[in-house]
Amino acid sequence: MAGMATHVITGAGSGIGAAVARRLHARGDELVLHARDAARAKELAAEFPGARTLVGDLADPDKLSWAFSHQSLPDRVDSLLHIAGVVDLGDVGDLTPKSWRHQLNVNLIAPAELTRHFLPQLRAGRGQVLFVNSGAGLNAHAGWSAYAASKHGLKALADSLRHEEHGNGVRVTSVYPGRTASPMQAKVHQQEGKEYEPGRFIDPESVADTVLLALDLPRDAEINDLTVRPGR
Repeated sequence: MAGMATHVITGAGSGIGAAVARRLHARGDELVLHARDAARAKELAAEFPGARTLVGDLADPDKLSWAFSHQSLPDRVDSLLHIAGVVDLGDVGDLTPKSWRHQLNVNLIAPAELTRHFLPQLRAGRGQVLFVNSGAGLNAHAGWSAYAASKHGLKALADSLRHEEHGNGVRVTSVYPGRTASPMQAKVHQQEGKEYEPGRFIDPESVADTVLLALDLPRDAEINDLTVRPGR
């Protein structure tokens, strides 16, 4: 992406999202950073000078459209980067509908609603929608049913969107990182009752490399699916 590209990013507050936002900010691109509330937006604006913020709670997708209608949005968008996510481990025999709904709302329904909202701007910019999925979007293990279901759903969303928008010049990419050193990974280890050793996992900067690779690929090609596994 040459010149001043505009990127809408969820999850820029930590982990992979923060690494991606830092890289795009450093090269002078325009950032529109999603935040769940005004306080978080203020923190992100301070961390990324010049960036715009967009406030809306991903856990309540029904209200996103209303929230965005009261804020100024860019006229064209070069990339919409879905990086925010939540995880709550538990066996099927223990998970409540509340836990299922929370993960499905944040990880699947909110990305669908955000995409719907920004499609006109993405079409105008012949832009790209990139979903940071998870290894759990390809394989589901014990204790991961609700999270994996939300991420399997995210793969389906991306695949359908790719077919629908190809003729409009919108590229769609799914990135499936394995375990990455991040606050989410620390929480997973806590839930699993295991000691967390960040050095054993993928550095968020390495996942950011793959995201930028997909974004910067010349327009004659499109990365559909990219799996990134720990290299050590």
